[in-house]
Amino acid sequence: MLTKPDISDDAVVSVLNGFGLRSAELSFLPSGDANSAVYRVTTDDRARYVLKSRCGDFDEIAATVPAWLYSRGLLRVMAPIRTTANQLWIHAHGFDWMLYPFFDGKNAFERPLSKSQWTALGETIREVHAITLPPNLARRVPRESYSPHNRTIVKALDSQLDRRSFDNPVAAQLAAFWMSKRGEIQSMVERAEQLEQKTQQQAASFVLCHSDLHAGNVLVGADNQLTIVDWDNPIFAPKERDLMFVGGGIGGSWNDPRESEWFFTGYGPAEIDPIAIAFYRYERIVVDIAEYGQRIFDPKGTPGDQQSDLRKLMGGFAPNNVIDTAHKSFLNLP
Repeated sequence: MLTKPDISDDAVVSVLNGFGLRSAELSFLPSGDANSAVYRVTTDDRARYVLKSRCGDFDEIAATVPAWLYSRGLLRVMAPIRTTANQLWIHAHGFDWMLYPFFDGKNAFERPLSKSQWTALGETIREVHAITLPPNLARRVPRESYSPHNRTIVKALDSQLDRRSFDNPVAAQLAAFWMSKRGEIQSMVERAEQLEQKTQQQAASFVLCHSDLHAGNVLVGADNQLTIVDWDNPIFAPKERDLMFVGGGIGGSWNDPRESEWFFTGYGPAEIDPIAIAFYRYERIVVDIAEYGQRIFDPKGTPGDQQSDLRKLMGGFAPNNVIDTAHKSFLNLP
């Protein structure tokens, strides 16, 4: 959330009490995630934490999976801190709250990874992909279903443009931009559908995936430290679900071939399906267009969040960004 939610600081402090923090200074941190509010917490003894609240679509695996990975020695996984009742989250005031240690660093959009950090990231993702979750936890993690849900949403939004007008200036701006890119958007949906069928036919074994491994979810600090955050949607899927981000160009980042080399130095030898890579790159674009489009065209949307979503959606069409990269992946298929 870019705008602080309508909840008092006293209410937030009452949540912190459940984590054993009795006195703290709060600072709201604007976030690109429309469903999450993030606060920096500083206690009287100057200890620092990050408090994250999630509304609407919280799933307990967002807490239990990273906590289990961390407990098994994957220390570059950001895991939540337990409450005084030994729980990993608190439900209060219509939100689900998780507390994390404060990581002194920047995300990889703001501070590029060094060669050794790329290698460390590859090592960590290899460990995630190789791990076996205990049966009681694995049962709760969804499996890749290749759902056409977001492609259907984009098609529906596209069909509305011929019969709907928009009073909201941000929505009107998106509608005009969408029309200028309409053929390309329709083509990307079609390619995602074609590639999905081929990916599903030849999919290898599923592994545990983070599913949103872009530069914004990798934090880098001093002394080559890094941590992987926002485990909101872990899934069992082909390894390409994660690997497509490396070299994927999201946000105009992570598209240097040397970085991919460094990553795979840590990840190790792997047989990678280029069709699955191309599918997941297009599917990720379709997901973003669906989510941003719904929020921007929603008359009840928050103007600040809508403007941010519009910048992100339009930014994907910039040179050397995610759409350029997806097209190259497609055109390079055998």
